[in-house]
Amino acid sequence: MRPKRRIAADKDDIMAVGVFDSGLGGLTVHQAIAARLPDLPLVYLGDNKHTPYGVRDAEDIFNLTCAGVERLWQEGCDLVILACNTASAAALKRMQETWLPADKRVLGVFVPMIEALTERRWGDNSPPREVAVKHVALFATPATVASRAFQRELAFRAVGVDVEAQPCGGVVDAIEMGDEILAEALVASHVEALLRRMPHPEAAVLGCTHYPLVEAAFQKALGPNVKVFSQAGLVAESLADYLQRRPEFLGSGTESKNLTTGDPVRVSSKATQFLRRPIRFEAA
Repeated sequence: MRPKRRIAADKDDIMAVGVFDSGLGGLTVHQAIAARLPDLPLVYLGDNKHTPYGVRDAEDIFNLTCAGVERLWQEGCDLVILACNTASAAALKRMQETWLPADKRVLGVFVPMIEALTERRWGDNSPPREVAVKHVALFATPATVASRAFQRELAFRAVGVDVEAQPCGGVVDAIEMGDEILAEALVASHVEALLRRMPHPEAAVLGCTHYPLVEAAFQKALGPNVKVFSQAGLVAESLADYLQRRPEFLGSGTESKNLTTGDPVRVSSKATQFLRRPIRFEAA
């Protein structure tokens, strides 16, 4: 980890960045960003009313994600992080190509993961080349797996990498319900299913921001010889670099807050259980 750097000369000049997720999973990214950039105001929006996104179709995911991003713009967040792999996979490319105004930016969570996996920076536009890792297991929601977005982005920079994807139905719901025993049992089952198709993965990508909360279960089921890539810290570091290069996308908002489309009392209780520290949500 590089030393922490200021992203503006004066703390009072630092403006808010939005963090959007379909539910609570993006709090792992939010927490990592807050640790990496402690002076940066963050506005978190969880679309708990419509969670989970992983079982929805692409059009539904696109519309819900756009609505969430627009709500964060209202909070003065010109830059929004989609801390949701399903939204990043199913909606981000279309948003960037057809919907996003020139003075706004929406970034996803796949890019930092692929940077780490391939050991090359996203700005490196040289042709795809062979990388050290040849066999990669991808664990994600059904919608993320169906989109093949991870494989598409990986192909831009690496050749000869075999990706075996496992749709992990039920894991997000179990985590959102706070049922750790069920979540860990589902993880073990999904890993077992993947290992039947790819017995010896070298690396495993946890392609959902909920999954860091059960990372130990993934590691246990995969064994000590598989390197597990989890997103939160990678996204936070990537955002720090981005804001150094593009400070103009720090928005006008100055207040940190947590918003939800669901019931704020219920979501606050679940989030406190989720992060094991008090956290308060208000209605979006």
